[in-house]
Amino acid sequence: MFNMTKLAIVYYSSQGTGHAMATRLAETAEKAGAEVRLRHVRETAPREAVESVDAWAAHVAEMEGQPVAEPTDLDWADAAIIGSGTRYGHVSSQLQGFIDTLGPLWGEGKLADKVYAGFTSSQTLHGGQESTLLSLMTTFAHWGGIIVPPGYTDQIKFNDGNPYGVGKVTGGGSELNETDLAALDHLVTRVLDIAGRLG
Repeated sequence: MFNMTKLAIVYYSSQGTGHAMATRLAETAEKAGAEVRLRHVRETAPREAVESVDAWAAHVAEMEGQPVAEPTDLDWADAAIIGSGTRYGHVSSQLQGFIDTLGPLWGEGKLADKVYAGFTSSQTLHGGQESTLLSLMTTFAHWGGIIVPPGYTDQIKFNDGNPYGVGKVTGGGSELNETDLAALDHLVTRVLDIAGRLG
């Protein structure tokens, strides 16, 4: 269905929720026929900070040897879905650090005219999800990207309540529920649909 679309899924995850969300996006995209690069952003926090939280240390160990995001992944892609947990209503410093390496691609216009969308997670219901997604959209606008939010284009968006992207509240548990999975599926399908129409 979308076998001409190259999709990069680039994300930072400290304790695994973002990783689970990104993996679901990748699985759904691959089933739809897209070519997918699933790439996590390198951990840059001090070792003592990571080791002070068991779940964080465990996730870093789990991700050892997995492909790390590079600027070439966005250069390659027709579309990208980018994710990060919220940090004071903004993306994590790790994801921002990766974004800051993209200046040369931006300067050459190689980030423009691609489809972009975002996802996030937070500990609490109003923990900065919308502002985090909007901050990603600001970055996409600077790149000259084509921003594709889910809006309220499917009934699932009235259930998860987030027209800006997909957000997961982890305070009640980090496992993805049926609403989370359906919202992720809708987001990636919409991104691939719009990218395919533009291609």
